[in-house]
Amino acid sequence: MIVAQAWRGKRYAVLGLARSGAATVRALVAGGAQVVAWDSDESKRAVFATSPLRGEGWGEGQPSNAAPGTAPHPTLSPEGRGLLEVAPLDDLSGFDALVVSPGVPLNTHPLAATARAAGVPVIGDIELFAQARADLPPHKVVGITGTNGKSTTTALVHHILKTAGIPTLMGGNIGLPILEQDALPEGGVYVLELSSYQIDLTQTLDCDVAVLLNITPDHLDRYDGFDGYAASKARLFAMQSAEHDAVIGIGDTPSAEIARGLSAKGEHLTKIAPGVCMDQSNWPTLQGPHNAQNALAAIAVVKALGVSEVDIDRGLTSFTGLPHRMEQIASYGGVAYVDDSKATNPESTAPALAAFDRVHWIVGGRAKGDDLDACKPAFGHVVHAYTIGEAGPKFAEILKGSMPVENVGTLDAAVRTAAANAKPGDTVLLSPACASFDQFRDYEARGAAFRASVESLA
Repeated sequence: MIVAQAWRGKRYAVLGLARSGAATVRALVAGGAQVVAWDSDESKRAVFATSPLRGEGWGEGQPSNAAPGTAPHPTLSPEGRGLLEVAPLDDLSGFDALVVSPGVPLNTHPLAATARAAGVPVIGDIELFAQARADLPPHKVVGITGTNGKSTTTALVHHILKTAGIPTLMGGNIGLPILEQDALPEGGVYVLELSSYQIDLTQTLDCDVAVLLNITPDHLDRYDGFDGYAASKARLFAMQSAEHDAVIGIGDTPSAEIARGLSAKGEHLTKIAPGVCMDQSNWPTLQGPHNAQNALAAIAVVKALGVSEVDIDRGLTSFTGLPHRMEQIASYGGVAYVDDSKATNPESTAPALAAFDRVHWIVGGRAKGDDLDACKPAFGHVVHAYTIGEAGPKFAEILKGSMPVENVGTLDAAVRTAAANAKPGDTVLLSPACASFDQFRDYEARGAAFRASVESLA
């Protein structure tokens, strides 16, 4: 795993023990830190309750000159590792930082407010990675953000680098905690997908190449309006050194404004304009205008890293795409079944609808807004819609004037109804334009359920 000398002997509170939180605890303890960790989910706490990371001596070793009333500092284990306690985070006095998972809402969670009031920094695992960079072999970091397309672009950059023989790892929002991975050798490139939440928790990540693909309304419950969300994305560039490269899609007003604000970067700024015509015929998993933009951004990144044109072409041609992102999982009787479960807002669903000629659209879940306006330009591609989940009734009402629509409720019912209606040449597309949390653990579980329903048709 990745650790930092800077953590040794410090005290960290860690809130949230899912994938990134669990990796954070292990890395901090391995780096010699003392950690108090907590999660409201008892099953996640149980993983660490009997962990070998815990050691005797918690609460011992308080220096004799410690101020009265301060929390005692645990001793290091004999192996030089830190120690872990699983306990509620009732008092943050004496901690060097509160490390939270990106899912913790900083604007409403009481512990975040407590930390700010106590002067305790609130950070995330990406900030810890930034602190660890000084102890890693010489390397470069690519940070990729945007409302839509960042997972595909992250995976594509990573794939092109691998194709070129460059040591590389990807991590962050793509679902791979960066701290749990082994450090790269000299010359390696870390490719990080960064959500706005992760950027909010990061102060010192100086990306060698920083990418902003687009900004459209999303996650507005966490911000003071759309401007606050856009400002969060812009912070990725505020952390950059002047000589490092920026790549920005300028197809929307907020992104274009950020690009204008970086004009002083000169040759270190690449702007990706919308609507660029490209020959994508040799890129089977990069079809559609949205993937043209993703590919252009990835090309700009790897060119900045010195990858040759030959290796770029090889990478684009051999890229296999991502699970749950316009992934064709079956074809029965001339009907294609496509899993686009990762499309969790209307803006990311729109290009999927536009990519196919005759679509049976499965849409719904926990809505992030009150409309499907972003999808309207592609409504002509839809021959029938099937709404599911919490948003099902509302979306059926919205769509009924534009296409045949049925509110079927569940994903399995939608698959079976769509299969009965579809004709050869049609596409049954799960592209929900919604979060999954009303019926599923996450978008991956939703995609797996779609695959199971489709495979049962055979």
